[in-house]
Amino acid sequence: MTDPTTSDLPVGSVATNPSQLATTPDASRREPASSSSGTTELAGQSVTALLDHEKTKLETAKQLVIGSLRRVPDFPIPGINFIDILPIFQNPVAFESLVEVLVLLVRERFGNQIPDVIVGLEARGFLFGPTLALRLGRAFVPVRKKGKIPGACKTVEYKKEYGTDEFQIQEGAVQPGQTCLIVDDIIATGGTAAAAGQLVELSNATVMGYLFMIEITFLKGRAILGDKPIINLIEHDEEE
Repeated sequence: MTDPTTSDLPVGSVATNPSQLATTPDASRREPASSSSGTTELAGQSVTALLDHEKTKLETAKQLVIGSLRRVPDFPIPGINFIDILPIFQNPVAFESLVEVLVLLVRERFGNQIPDVIVGLEARGFLFGPTLALRLGRAFVPVRKKGKIPGACKTVEYKKEYGTDEFQIQEGAVQPGQTCLIVDDIIATGGTAAAAGQLVELSNATVMGYLFMIEITFLKGRAILGDKPIINLIEHDEEE
C-alpha cells in the first residue's frame, strides 16, 4: 500500500475472538496515532458455506496468522504502535496459513464466482496478492504510484492530508467486463482502496469486492467503498 493519511480520499465519488493484539493504525501510512491500547480481534464472519473440516482448517490457520503478527511500540515515532505483518512472510508455515485463510474467505464470500483478477495495491498488497491469485488460478494486476509502471496507464488522483497523490494501472491489464477483487494489507481511511476501485471502473471492469488482512474499524474506511463486499481477517478498533 502507499502512504495514505487520514484524509486520503479519492477525488470524485466511487459509485471468533480467540486472541487479542493491541495495535494502532500502521505508522508507515501516517495514520492518526493514539496512545490508548485497543483490541484487535478476528473478524466475526459466518462460515456457512464451508465444510466442517474447512471450518476447522480456517480457524486453526487464523490463529497461526494472528499469532505471527508483531506489535512494535513507539515506531516510527512515540505514541504509535506499529502492526508488523512481515514476520508472517519469514515463516513458511505462517505464510501458507495466511494464503489458506484468504482462499477460504474468498470461497466463503463468493462461492464459485471467483473474481477474474486480483488487483493488489502498492506495496504490501504485493506481498500476498500474487500468491493468492496463483492459488485461485486468476490473474494478478498491480496498482502503483504514478511513474512506476511503463507504457500507457490509466490514472486516478486522490487526496491526502497534505496535497494529493496518483495511482496508476496499465492499460489493458484489466479487460472490460472482468470482475476484480482489490487486496491490500490494511484498510484505514479507505482512500487508496477507493482510488483502486476507480481505476478498475475506468477499465470498464467491475469491482467484485475488497480484501484486507487488517481493518482499522474506527477510521470507517469501508464507508467510502460503497456497498461492495469487504473481506477482512482481523478487525481492530483503537477507540475501544
